[in-house]
Amino acid sequence: MALINEHFLKLQNSYLFSDIAKKVNSFKITHPKDKIIRMGIGDVTQPLAPAVIEAMHKAVDDLATQENFHGYGPEQGYPFLIDAIIKNDYASRGIFLEPGEVFVSDGAKSDCGNIGDILRHDNSIGVLDPVYPVYIDSNVMSGRTGVLENGKWSDVVYIPCTEENDFIPELPSRRVDILYLCYPNNPTGTSLTKDELKKWVNYALANDVLIMYDSAYEAYIQDPNIPHSIYEIKGAKKVAIEFRSFSKTAGFTGVRCGYTVVPKELNGFTLGGEKVQLNKLWNRRQTTKFNGTSYITQRGAEAVYSPEGKEQVKATINYYMTNARIMKEGLQGCGLKVWGGENAPYLWVKAPKGLSSWKFFDKLLYEVNIVGTPGVGFGPSGEGYLRLTAFGDRDDTLEAMARLKKWL
Repeated sequence: MALINEHFLKLQNSYLFSDIAKKVNSFKITHPKDKIIRMGIGDVTQPLAPAVIEAMHKAVDDLATQENFHGYGPEQGYPFLIDAIIKNDYASRGIFLEPGEVFVSDGAKSDCGNIGDILRHDNSIGVLDPVYPVYIDSNVMSGRTGVLENGKWSDVVYIPCTEENDFIPELPSRRVDILYLCYPNNPTGTSLTKDELKKWVNYALANDVLIMYDSAYEAYIQDPNIPHSIYEIKGAKKVAIEFRSFSKTAGFTGVRCGYTVVPKELNGFTLGGEKVQLNKLWNRRQTTKFNGTSYITQRGAEAVYSPEGKEQVKATINYYMTNARIMKEGLQGCGLKVWGGENAPYLWVKAPKGLSSWKFFDKLLYEVNIVGTPGVGFGPSGEGYLRLTAFGDRDDTLEAMARLKKWL
């Protein structure tokens, strides 16, 4: 008989956003005439940039002719996109990368979950709390997290990000092998300065820690003192893997495209202490389990870096960040405590009157018809908070703030 991976049985019965969908669907059945404004799941609403659409149409036409047809592409990504990534996202910031250090994929979420394939099951991990669920759940599946006790996994080091420390985390209380950092942060919308990020890189260098750095929202950074890449910090290429995405940057949530940077000077170790290039292991994993991102998608991603694409994508980001400003001012005007929304499209809202996360969620849904994401779904330190996203339509954003003003 086929034996299962029993670590899957440790996972909670459903994903956070599945629970939210069930509650919203139930509300819609009982309140069919009420208009729901969704500010919970971080999906985009604005269409793809015209430059991207044009490039994808051209790519489709390429596939219609024998001379321009593309079948299987390189698992690591086409050189035309990798070169554009290096030139625009890294060389422009003084960061040198080789083409073989960039791996194009179907999104940062996939890579964040799959990266554990190249690492032993008994590595210890540390996460910021609250935390993007994929970091935890993918490690549960691999057997690295222990057992769930009072909302925490026994073998995970939780690093609180709270109002008390102004959402600037302290170094972990004990050494970990793998550390997950996400900046600008999902879900809190907060960010780290270069000096603050340097503290984490130095910690990793001194303790042989591998940093998984998720910078999916770097395009939303407005403050010049906030680093866009961990590789802006000296020595980071020796300790960090960086994940990026076109999902929120250019609206590719449904198109699916992202990339991961694995520097060649980054090493892991065998039990005997032998150094092994993680770049080689990730390349081997991808060539075995992944057939590459489609040619059409990669041509669309390449167009993001064209002069027209840059302007069009920037306009869309400004649209969402204007939503974030409207939301932050509106929420604060209602007397609520709010973080984020300045260098990220997420706002972290403290529940009023000591309400729990789910109680606040329910009251917003049933009394104001607004959907958020309960903070406790992101970890123990998220209890008592709600995450809102700025990816909605402008008119809906304004209407939501007007509703809240009447409600509170």
